[in-house]
Amino acid sequence: MGLLDFLRSLFGGNDIQCPSCSAAGALKSSDGLIHCKNPVCPYFDPTRRRGTLRQAGTTVPSRGDFRPEHPISIRYRNFAGQDRDFSAELGSIVRKNNHLVARVAPTGSKIALSRDRIQNLAEVEATMPQRVASGQDWPTPRERQILGYHKKHGTTSPRYEQVRAKYPSW
Repeated sequence: MGLLDFLRSLFGGNDIQCPSCSAAGALKSSDGLIHCKNPVCPYFDPTRRRGTLRQAGTTVPSRGDFRPEHPISIRYRNFAGQDRDFSAELGSIVRKNNHLVARVAPTGSKIALSRDRIQNLAEVEATMPQRVASGQDWPTPRERQILGYHKKHGTTSPRYEQVRAKYPSW
């Protein structure tokens, strides 16, 4: 690396021509990765905007005073490949399709975590509250509709009480 290359990199002139698509204005980071601004290029970096290279990743809220009463640790690997540890309230964990929704510390907000990315999924699902007793059939779609409606609206009906007696922990 000559003096001219050093001065060019020092003053922000480290734009290069992309080796894949030959577009001008690609950046080469300090770890040797190419970041192209062409959206059809395999080296395209969506975090690069207005000629600057931004750090890719997620922001994790760190302020709040929520402390789980019955905490459970969830080890999670996010879309960026970063490992995260969440402390969630055990009673708040609910399965929704391929996700687990839980209230987490420190903010107390609910987050959805993909079951595919939870590293200790078997441990978490074993401690989750069971909605249906083992060996018992799941509610029919009509029974689930009745349970969900009255739970959401805080109302009751004779049919709801009958279904609720059948599925007390729903």
